[in-house]
Formats: sequence, C-alpha cells, structure tokens
Amino acid sequence: MEFVWIVLTLLVAAVLGWPVTAGVLRLARAVEDSGPPFADADPAADQDLDAEFGRGARIPAGRALPALPDPPARPPAAAGSRPGSSPAPGSVLRGGLVIGVLERLAVAASVLASEPVAIAYVVAIKGLGRYAELKDTPAAAERFIIGTLASMLWAAGVAAAARAFLL
Repeated sequence: MEFVWIVLTLLVAAVLGWPVTAGVLRLARAVEDSGPPFADADPAADQDLDAEFGRGARIPAGRALPALPDPPARPPAAAGSRPGSSPAPGSVLRGGLVIGVLERLAVAASVLASEPVAIAYVVAIKGLGRYAELKDTPAAAERFIIGTLASMLWAAGVAAAARAFLL
C-alpha cells in the first residue's frame, strides 16, 4: 500500500504542479502589468500639500486632493521578432512543460527518499541548461525563477505531506 501512496504522490506533484505553476506565473504577470501604486504620482503636488498643511498633517475635510496622473500607456507587443529586439515570450524557454514535470518528479522523489541535497542538483542542472537563454533575456529569467520556485515548492509540499502521512 505504501508503494501506491508513493506513486500517487509523485503523480500529484508532477501533474498537478503544472496548473499551480501556471497560476502563479499568471498572478506575477497581473501584478507586473498593474505596476506599483502611485509610481507616477506628482511629487510637486505632495510638496504643495506639505507647504499648505505641514508635513504629515491631516488634510481638512472637504479639501480636494490633486488628481493622480493616468498611468503611462504600455507599448503594444511586437508582432514579430526583429534583429536586436528581445524575443517574443513564447520563443524562449521552450520545453518548459516537460522540464517542469521532470523537475517536480525529481524534487518529490528527493523529499520522499530523505535526500533533500538532490534538489540542489536539480536546480543546478536546470539553471545551467537554461543559462544561455536567461542571460540574454531578463524577462525570461524572471519567469524562470518564479516558475521554478512555484514548481519546486508545490512538489516539496506535496511530498512532505505524503511523507508525514506515511510515517
């Protein structure tokens, strides 16, 4: 029966990790697209308020605050790849789905086998294999880090829960 639980754990870690990782990457993209709050606020307006009411003072009721500027428009995504431009998101990090499944299998198996040091080998192999793509594309490097962390945390969490259940 223990064998069945181990196989089930490996399957859950490997297969269900994909939607979890994809969700985390979508969340990261949404946060990135929204930008930091008040990033484009007018510092001159803050100085005017400080001069009028004093630094840190409460603004009297009924006093209108200066309007925040509209966020800058994002340039449209490039339709094709031009020489010297960054590649389209889908053209880098190909094979990520298969690599992610294998990564989660290796991480879960490492945790189940009480060999957490093997996770370092997985990280090293994955990083070295992607190094050429990652050094040229900062956006791909960011997605790589976020995806790897989400994937590994999922696999380690599933395997740790199964290991606690089996002991």
